[in-house]
Amino acid sequence: MFDVVYLCFGAAAWALVAYKAVAWFRDRSNTDLGLACVMTGGVATVFLFSAPSLYRGFDHLVGVANLAMVFLYSSVMVFAAGALVLLLRWTAGEGERARAAARTRARRTVGAVALLWAVAVTGFAVGRPDAVEHPRDFSTAYTDAPGVMVFLVLYLAIFGASLAGLGTLCPRYAARLGPSWLARGLRVLAAGCWLGLVYCACKVIGFGLSWTGHPARWLSNGVAPLSASVAALLVLTGFSLPAAGPRVAAWRRLRRLTPLWRTVTAQTPEVTMDGSRWSGRWPLADLEWRANRQMAEIRDVQRGIRRHVESDAIDIVLERARAVSLDDRQLAAVAEAAALRRGLENRAVGHVPAHGADSVVVAAAHRPELAAEYEHLALVADVYRSPLIETVLVELRQRSATPRR
Repeated sequence: MFDVVYLCFGAAAWALVAYKAVAWFRDRSNTDLGLACVMTGGVATVFLFSAPSLYRGFDHLVGVANLAMVFLYSSVMVFAAGALVLLLRWTAGEGERARAAARTRARRTVGAVALLWAVAVTGFAVGRPDAVEHPRDFSTAYTDAPGVMVFLVLYLAIFGASLAGLGTLCPRYAARLGPSWLARGLRVLAAGCWLGLVYCACKVIGFGLSWTGHPARWLSNGVAPLSASVAALLVLTGFSLPAAGPRVAAWRRLRRLTPLWRTVTAQTPEVTMDGSRWSGRWPLADLEWRANRQMAEIRDVQRGIRRHVESDAIDIVLERARAVSLDDRQLAAVAEAAALRRGLENRAVGHVPAHGADSVVVAAAHRPELAAEYEHLALVADVYRSPLIETVLVELRQRSATPRR
């Protein structure tokens, strides 16, 4: 059971590392992305070595019991060192001198972590009292071994310090960014750090209880690993949100916009770009580009049908829509959908009203951002075939038909 869970998490984490590494290789100047890649790799390695069968298999291969624990905790140290460097970078201040000073402090910090960890590994090497494998209860099996306790205490001290610092700074940094996927990722990362501190606290309390003659294995070997696993998942989620979030949002926009885009461009194929850019490729490629193109092409169609829409059509639609108590966002979407359908309908039969509309796009002060504009067009797509639109179109047809008799 543990093997399957941890190996699956490890495989998913390494897939995330590969994705981030590709992005980093494209932008080597993005130091924060490089650090995130390295820290994610540390978490991924932790998951792999947490699988009991891999833990024992590694130790059997090298011939040293519990050496896998050293590699597991060393991976945690990679994460901790990366976190400390991020802290120094984010608090460095402005200017080249400040950044240079931060780089110097970062090198010293990494050196200090490496030195302390060398002491910790030495404690493990000289203090390991037996050759029995302990993949699940290592911290409680050696509470009477001073060397191993030096190893564990230094590990928890370095790890806890990095978690506390990163967990404190991430929400502050996210608050400066405003609503964005990066801000959401930082907040999730902070939650993972604080839950990681629960893991550290459980281990320290477990040590204390063991030394006082009241061992609590359920705390050290049960609650602590569970909290660490959930914390690691939160950390990975926090790292993945800035990249995955926009793509998921683009996929959702595409899923909602595509039916409307297909409908309106079927009658105006001249506004569409050649789809060869993504034909035959992975269907999730270029999601944001495709969403941008669909929105732009829908807008092109709207501009092209203005003269086929009666000048008072939108006013009539808004009047009828207000009668059913729609909010401002829904009113704008219904008005645009009705005008779009009316314009396409009139153009199909070659009808040009005496007074065409100046615009069929309903402007709104609450849509200054691209994401809000996407959401608006998605609402237009949602109501495009609604009964209310059908009712309004019937009235518009009747009004336009009367003068032509």
